Amino acid sequence: MNMKTAAATEVMQGFDAIAMEVFANRLLSITESMAINMMRSSFSTQIKERRDFSVGLFDGKGRLVAQGTHIPVHLGSLMGAVDALLQRYPRDQIRPGDAFICNDPYVAGGTHLPDISIATPLFFDGELLAFMVNIGHHNDVGGRVPGSTAATSQSIFEEGLRIPAMRVCRQGEIDDDLLNMIALNTRLPEERILDLKVQIATNERGGDDTRKLIDRMGPDGFQARIQDLLDYTQRRLNLRIAELDANASSTFTTYLDDDGLQCGDRVPLRATVSVEDGKLVMDFAGSGPEARGALNIAQNALRATAYYCVKALLDPDLMANSGMMDSIVLRAPEGTIVNPRAPAPVGSRTIACQRLAGAIFGAFQPLIDPDTRMASSYDVLPSYDFSGRDPETGKYYICGETIGGGGGARCGSDGLDGIHVHITNSLNLPTESMENEYPLVCEEYALLANSGGLGRWRGGMGITRTVRAVYDNTSVSARSDRHKHGAPGAEGGMDGGMGRLVRNPGTASEEILASKVAQLKFSAGEALRIEIPGGGGFGNPADRPVETIAADLRDQIITEDHARAGYGDQLVDAALSYLRDQLRQKAA
Repeated sequence: MNMKTAAATEVMQGFDAIAMEVFANRLLSITESMAINMMRSSFSTQIKERRDFSVGLFDGKGRLVAQGTHIPVHLGSLMGAVDALLQRYPRDQIRPGDAFICNDPYVAGGTHLPDISIATPLFFDGELLAFMVNIGHHNDVGGRVPGSTAATSQSIFEEGLRIPAMRVCRQGEIDDDLLNMIALNTRLPEERILDLKVQIATNERGGDDTRKLIDRMGPDGFQARIQDLLDYTQRRLNLRIAELDANASSTFTTYLDDDGLQCGDRVPLRATVSVEDGKLVMDFAGSGPEARGALNIAQNALRATAYYCVKALLDPDLMANSGMMDSIVLRAPEGTIVNPRAPAPVGSRTIACQRLAGAIFGAFQPLIDPDTRMASSYDVLPSYDFSGRDPETGKYYICGETIGGGGGARCGSDGLDGIHVHITNSLNLPTESMENEYPLVCEEYALLANSGGLGRWRGGMGITRTVRAVYDNTSVSARSDRHKHGAPGAEGGMDGGMGRLVRNPGTASEEILASKVAQLKFSAGEALRIEIPGGGGFGNPADRPVETIAADLRDQIITEDHARAGYGDQLVDAALSYLRDQLRQKAA
């Protein structure tokens, strides 16, 4: 029996695999029920429309057991909230009816301040058996800019209210004084209070469902099945790691346009992947220094990004729980962009997290099956915020959205168009919702021609969106990247297109903006156009079939000039001839 077969046999010993699968799905159904409750009951568009939230179930030891299928980067804040809670409060001081709140990246395991976590202990017959946890992205938690997130911030003290791990409920009673204090430090106080109360109620709902499960299984059975599940996850990941070359090491470096302040050299994000003593090691030495702007990646954002990459690349069906984490070693030099020191700003960390995920994906490419390799995706989290006071209602508003781009082309298929990649998974803000709830008009929402890198397989297309202000004194902020270099192609594929921010596009006052701007003042009728980069191409463009190029031209995915520059005149002439023949056949 070889080592892999022996390991596989060990996985199957000691527990009932079918019972474990049923148990795992029961836990996931609890988290999904929590998610549905949170989505339907919340008040802010960030949560109810864009679903920028996550939920999780932890055991009494603080180990993640199940995460709802939502935002991968939130895994960091979910874990961090429970860790911070258990570090702050001895177990004998945690009581039934308590709930805890936190958001700070340096003392409470958060990743940036707008993501507020609520953790609720679950007791059964007086024993602490679990924690129900959720996190919601809040439209505003104070700070220098509406929305609390600006890539140009230079300290976390500019980014809003910092909340350590602290009680928000005692013996089932909400601490209204604390909620009022939080609300006073935001530009949207009523919305904050309402959404936080929904988060508290969501955990109570999940706790009720979990108690029913424990009642059927018994406390000992519940805890034993959790241990089985965590052990199985770890052993299954160990099998995937064992399939990698134990002597191989691979490095990939990608770059941010800047460190948030629009000046200076590009910032490297470097990942080296290797196997040491049966563990998967990711070393980020060589990444850039601590960013002056808010692109720094706090500890738990780094952990969430790395764990997502491992799951996505080695075993997409692996459950996201603490069982996978003991087999992964992360090394990040202190004082770098991947391991900042307080009070370094972190508000726009997802831009850097996305690029770091791209570096990890790139480092893994030589180590995985060639048939599963891919080019780089757009690897950014572009976003905008419009804010101001609606003169018709007198109310202050903040409208924010993150926008999808192009996925990298794969060996065997074109990249996906207009999607979120890597550590984000929020939905778009529907135009109807935007125009109904805010004094804004969406004038354009489309896929961006020529944005995907050309190749045997084409990179996915980015999105363009143009939003016009209805009233004067509208404040506009935006954050993006890849305005200087597109997503790298692979195996001879061409790079993807670059992003742009344009003020008043198509007018005499058109202005190309920097990739990161904060609190620009727009007058009534002014518009912002945001163009999102596409994904890199895969394989030699000369190998793309003529009929596929013809379809891209017909569907206006690429223009003729762009096609000629990438594919050459011979292939494009053949594609145009093919289209003419098709038209003649239809006419006949």
